[in-house]
Amino acid sequence: MSAHLNPAFKRQLLAQRASLLAQLSSLRGGTVGRAEASAEHFGRAEELDSGQISSTRELELALDDRESTELRMVDAALARIEAGTYGLCTDCGVEIPLARLHAAPEAPRCIACQEKIE
Repeated sequence: MSAHLNPAFKRQLLAQRASLLAQLSSLRGGTVGRAEASAEHFGRAEELDSGQISSTRELELALDDRESTELRMVDAALARIEAGTYGLCTDCGVEIPLARLHAAPEAPRCIACQEKIE
């Protein structure tokens, strides 16, 4: 991939990273830890039954996990930009199509290698 495109992707990834950090902070209760936020949130749920509480807790943890995973992928993509390997498949080394990077700038693999993993 042409190196002149890296600054645009870097800006996009940094914006995505900031958004993910804000979402994670919101899920985790701002500056308090996940355990404290969960205890506070579910401590006020007297009107919910245990099934609702369990489902809600599982959903919040799944969202947290998904966003944490996406944050790690964004950080890895930023590291590839710094290393000069951004836009190359981490598995086979082929250039990742620009359309894929525009749709998912954190993508570490070409479509063929990603399909093998899935």
